[in-house]
Amino acid sequence: MKNLTIINKELRDRRPSEIIRWALENSTNPILTTNFRPYEAAIIHLCVKEKSDIKVLWCDSGYNTKATYVYAEKIISSFNLNLKLYIPIHTSAHREVFMGQIPEISDPKHKEFTEQVKLEPFKRAMKEIKPDLWITNLRKGQTKFRDNIDIVSESNEGLLKISPFYYWSDLELEDYMDENNLENEFDYFDPTKVDEKRECGLHNQGDK
Repeated sequence: MKNLTIINKELRDRRPSEIIRWALENSTNPILTTNFRPYEAAIIHLCVKEKSDIKVLWCDSGYNTKATYVYAEKIISSFNLNLKLYIPIHTSAHREVFMGQIPEISDPKHKEFTEQVKLEPFKRAMKEIKPDLWITNLRKGQTKFRDNIDIVSESNEGLLKISPFYYWSDLELEDYMDENNLENEFDYFDPTKVDEKRECGLHNQGDK
């Protein structure tokens, strides 16, 4: 494959549909990760339109809001998603016995909490599914880390990661969702991040 700098330059002015089509043509086992946060319906719609049976990975921490769970079930059903659900080894009830409620960011236990509810299930999923392409809805401006990855990046393990909407704004995504009659949902909370400008470690672990 060409140098990532060259690839990103070539893809910079292409529409997300063209980017995802290019990515799928260069993949044999792609996977889309989602957490059903705001605007996730856009990336799901984009991928399913090109590959209806694409594997969709959801690592459910067990701490989502009621609205997010209702929304997730609606999206899963309406798109007939080929969902691959991964959950933590222990239940939230079991974890609360030893950790109490969700640890604060400043609490040393928060790192262990993040590992248990998000990173371990994700690593387990990737080991079992063995994808050669990781599709995400990361966008420039979300965090400092994401400002530096571009449309296509690669992990140290050689896994190609692609973010078709990387340069799109919230307004552009809202227009996309309106045009395609996609429902949004904003009552979302990530217990491993708390602050939206903070990375939990899922995307920046081992990335080049």
